[in-house]
Amino acid sequence: MNSTLVAEIEIMLDTPTNDGLTEHESNRELTTPSQNDSLYGQEFGNELQTETPARLNHTSIASPTQGVHQDLLTRYNHLRDHTEELVSKLEIEDMVVQSMSDASPTAWHLAHTTWFFETFVLLPYKANYHLFDPSIAYLFNSYHETLGPRHPRARRGLITRPSVKAIMAYRQYVDAHMRELLCTERTANPKAVVELGIAHEEQHQELLLMDILHLFAQSPSKPVYDEHGDAEQSLLPSKFISIAGGLISIGTTDSDFHFDNEGPAHKVWIEPYEISDQLVTNGEWLEFMRADGYRRVELWLADGWAINQVEGWEAPMYWEHHVDGWYQMTLRGLLPIDEDAAVGHISYYEASAYALWREMRLPTEAEWEHAAKKGLLRQVDNVGWQWTQSAYHPYPGFRAADNAIGEYNGKFMVGQMVLRGGAHATPSKHTRLSYRNFYRPEQRWMFSGVRLAKDSCSLADSPEKNTTQFARDLISGLSGQPKVTSPKYFYDARGSELFEAICRTPEYYPTRTEMMLLRQSVAQIVADIPMHSVLVEFGSGASEKTRLILDAAPQLSSYIPIDVSDGALSKATIRLREDYPNLHISPLVEDFTKDIQLPLSTTGKPIVAFFPGSTIGNFTPEEACNLLVLWRERLGHLGHEVQLIIGIDMVKDEGTLLAAYDDAQGVTAEFNKNLLLRANRELAADFDIDRFYHRAIWNASEQRIEMHLVSCVDQVVTIGGYRFSFHKGEFIHTENSHKFTDGSFRRLCEQAGWSVSNHWISSPISFSIYQLRTLSPSQDK
Repeated sequence: MNSTLVAEIEIMLDTPTNDGLTEHESNRELTTPSQNDSLYGQEFGNELQTETPARLNHTSIASPTQGVHQDLLTRYNHLRDHTEELVSKLEIEDMVVQSMSDASPTAWHLAHTTWFFETFVLLPYKANYHLFDPSIAYLFNSYHETLGPRHPRARRGLITRPSVKAIMAYRQYVDAHMRELLCTERTANPKAVVELGIAHEEQHQELLLMDILHLFAQSPSKPVYDEHGDAEQSLLPSKFISIAGGLISIGTTDSDFHFDNEGPAHKVWIEPYEISDQLVTNGEWLEFMRADGYRRVELWLADGWAINQVEGWEAPMYWEHHVDGWYQMTLRGLLPIDEDAAVGHISYYEASAYALWREMRLPTEAEWEHAAKKGLLRQVDNVGWQWTQSAYHPYPGFRAADNAIGEYNGKFMVGQMVLRGGAHATPSKHTRLSYRNFYRPEQRWMFSGVRLAKDSCSLADSPEKNTTQFARDLISGLSGQPKVTSPKYFYDARGSELFEAICRTPEYYPTRTEMMLLRQSVAQIVADIPMHSVLVEFGSGASEKTRLILDAAPQLSSYIPIDVSDGALSKATIRLREDYPNLHISPLVEDFTKDIQLPLSTTGKPIVAFFPGSTIGNFTPEEACNLLVLWRERLGHLGHEVQLIIGIDMVKDEGTLLAAYDDAQGVTAEFNKNLLLRANRELAADFDIDRFYHRAIWNASEQRIEMHLVSCVDQVVTIGGYRFSFHKGEFIHTENSHKFTDGSFRRLCEQAGWSVSNHWISSPISFSIYQLRTLSPSQDK
């Protein structure tokens, strides 16, 4: 949970309750179990007999449309409805059985999540609230020692009274009062603790499915919970992603809801490493089993081997061997193993043994979070939780709250291992890239899978194991004919500075022309931007053009500048935060051509993307179309409404075009050659930049300016152990800048699934700004 939440809860727990006692005193009095063994059933029975329909029907208490916490009320209603939808597939008999000590009966989950809202929200925040039944706290408190005694966890399956019917009445009673509370203006705001309650019940929604699966797996009949339930994904071929080491930041910096164990954000040093882009499959696990992996003691940690021997593990949990092969118990019943699906229900000990067998390891949680934030991983949060080799311990500076809420995470920070990501059973939008799940290393009834990692060799030591995308792309591009590089690698810190200098040269018209057009048209451009929108800028650089949008659109609540240059982004962010103190700015050092992960705080908010400068012209038509499709799918998934404001340079006379890309001062030439200096610095290359010269040409058939670096002599260049020969006059094609007509750009937009809602064109030097729109998936339905 975040610091604001902790502060509010601390205040809440020190606030007198309605009867004049502190909440701690109140609960000590109310949660003591009665000496009368029949009290539980009797009290619930009395409630059912005396409860009036009006008290159970929330619509008679307050209309949700009148709520002062409307968004929170909507989320609360959805949460509670979804829990009851999950249990609607069960019979009453399914809901009261406890299949092992780690699991809980469904009825207990229903009551416990309701007790949480009653204890932490209604008692301290709702005037004159009366407990549904005093015995509830003893029966359905989980582990909050400060709130009094509780029924032993391993004996929850013996609770047959209150009945399921009474527990549902309890939920209805609490729901009615929660809805009334959220429709009432108060001095004390319950939002923070309600947020925690929602996240808590979302956790129990997944736990409920875990426990149902374990229960059904014990039955000889192998019941089907949901024949249309989530199936494991089939996979594309996996690959390992090389990532440079260094000092990185992990942990949440988001002001929106998060659990306390996700922070504080702090710096961590990581060495270069490689990480698989997807999870280990059932087929790969079968290979481990055929290699006698469960019987090779040298692969196992000592404690894991001991448990393996005692419990007789020979396959993942829920696997069964039949005459015709291996089967797996799932929520969809007993099914043949799908070798292309991700393996699941794996303990940490099994994951560690498998990784050692593959001569690899599990990632640390810092490595996992770093790779996930870069958008390099598939199956991040929709297949299975992924074990890391990190022990669950507090981050530097962590301190649990000094009250019952402080027992939520902090007390478990020993003897457990961290899992990252999410599973197919995890509620939608519940996870974050900073989310820290944790279990004991021997547990495996959760939806847990395996992602592998390995240490990287240095670039110089191993040419075939290049540790950066820049290295791989440059080596690949120089290996072909003609030799090419991607223009995105122009923009290190020096390259970004040089580009800003290019924009100030007399010949380079695009920036001046676009700025003039933006000033003339900005009022019309921002007129349709909804309130609380998020501005996302791709390739933000110094963010100078962005200021025109920010000044004209105070309805923007957040700004997310994205750029590959950490230095340029940091400088721009510092200046923007000084000038726009009320704007939430979340910079991302990312390659915007990749499937980037925007902060979860953008989910559900209107998105306005900004891509000025005619940078779209740097891509081939196919690449530009793919990029627009990627943004449409990614942004359309996150926001209710999506707009894209994009700058386009138009076809014009050749002289004007060539001068803009080969200025008299030679700034563009220096910008082009800086790519070689960057390779020398970062990749241990040995380019002699004086042996190359800059050339710009107009390719009329492709309607584009091309920039080249031409070799002055016959020469050989080495990059990380690779040798590349250049003949005199041979060139590296470093950049394209496509120019458009109105017709060609509209066709591109239509092909990518965008519609043009408006556009503005400058005169006399033609440059255009287009406003594009697309519908989110929910609007398409």
